[in-house]
Amino acid sequence: MQEEVEQKTINLAVTVTKFSWRVITGAVRSFINYRRHKQMMGPKRYRGKQTVKQLLSQDQGATSMLVGDEGIKDFQRIAKRYGVDFAITKDKSVDPPKYTVFFKAKDMDALEAVMNEFEQVKAFKKDRPSVLHQLDIYKEKAKEQMVKAKIRVKEMVR
Repeated sequence: MQEEVEQKTINLAVTVTKFSWRVITGAVRSFINYRRHKQMMGPKRYRGKQTVKQLLSQDQGATSMLVGDEGIKDFQRIAKRYGVDFAITKDKSVDPPKYTVFFKAKDMDALEAVMNEFEQVKAFKKDRPSVLHQLDIYKEKAKEQMVKAKIRVKEMVR
């Protein structure tokens, strides 16, 4: 019975073709016991990314900061690596949209480490040219070489 409650499921095995009063009352009692056990366990603890409501329901205080649109996925990945509980809201009224990130107040040390690494990632990505831009440069060079080669072939033919 304990394993069933821990798995948060109630399985009823009925080997007869008709439900008897004893089976129905047993099922109701099992359900009531499961609900009592669940209430005794206390509120559910959330980890990692959550909603603002879930974050504030934990009564540990929350701080917020504004994060730009670029790099929000990097921010989430870094915050999960450091085990920081956070919630993100998106403000669609401005273009590009802005994100507000909420943290538990107790996570300030980990938050500083997350922000330092996030800033390093943003700076690295800003300095690094995009792959698509480099590809466009190579395409232009290839086109120029093709044009020059065609001109040489035409001159040789004459």
